[in-house]
Amino acid sequence: MNVDINWLGVITSSPIFLVLIGMSVVTLAVAIERVYYFSRRKDRADETLDRAVREIRRGDRDEARRICRSCKHPVGAVACSIIDSEGLDGEKAEEQLQISLSQQSLLLENNLGLLGTMAAVAPLIGLLGTVWGIMRAFRDMSAIGSAAPSIVAAGVAEALTTTAAGLIIAVPALMLYNHLTRKIHVMLTVAENNTRSLRLELEKAPSKKVGADNRDKIYGEPDSAVIGRIAEELETVTAE
Repeated sequence: MNVDINWLGVITSSPIFLVLIGMSVVTLAVAIERVYYFSRRKDRADETLDRAVREIRRGDRDEARRICRSCKHPVGAVACSIIDSEGLDGEKAEEQLQISLSQQSLLLENNLGLLGTMAAVAPLIGLLGTVWGIMRAFRDMSAIGSAAPSIVAAGVAEALTTTAAGLIIAVPALMLYNHLTRKIHVMLTVAENNTRSLRLELEKAPSKKVGADNRDKIYGEPDSAVIGRIAEELETVTAE
C-alpha cells in the first residue's frame, strides 16, 4: 500500500528540524563571512617583503613602514610592528614579534570556532531528531493500537529527515573549517618567516636620517676633529 507523506508538515511539526534549520542559517552566515574575510586578507606577502627590504637597504624606514602597512596579509601588520620596535634588544624584539603574531591569529580565528562547533554538533542534533521520530512513531502505534504504515510513516519520515539534515550541515562545515585552519597556519608561518628576514635587514642597514651623534659612531670622527688633532701634532713637531 502506498503511503503519501506530507513532508512539509513533518518538517514544520518537528522541533528538532526547526533547530537544524536555524543551525544551517548560522553556519552559512559564518561561512560566507569567513570566506569573504580571508579573500580580503589574501595579498602578495613575498612581494611586500622584497619592496620593504629594498627601502630598508636604502635607509628609508618610513617608506618600508608604509609598504608594510598597505599589505593586507598578516605579514604587513607584523612587519610594521617590528619596524616600529627597532632598537629593542633581542628578547624584547622576539616578544613583540610573538605578540603581533598572536593578534593576527585572533583576527583570523574569529568565528572559526563557531563553524567547528556547528560541524561537530549538527550530526548529534540530527541523531536526536532520529530518536525523537522513532519515539513518535511508537507513541502513535500505541495510541491507535495499529502498526499500519500510515500510522508510523510520519515518525519514520521525521527520523530520516533530521539525520540527513544534520549531515548536510556538518560535512561542508567541517571541510571549510579544516581548510581555513590550514590556511591560518600557512599565513602565520609566512608572516613569521618574512618578518624575521626583515628584522635581519633592519639590524644590518643604517638609517637614512642620521643625527650628529649617530653619524660620528657610524662614520667615525668628524672632519673638524681630525683636522684639529693634525694641527696639534704639527705644533708639537715645530716646537721641538
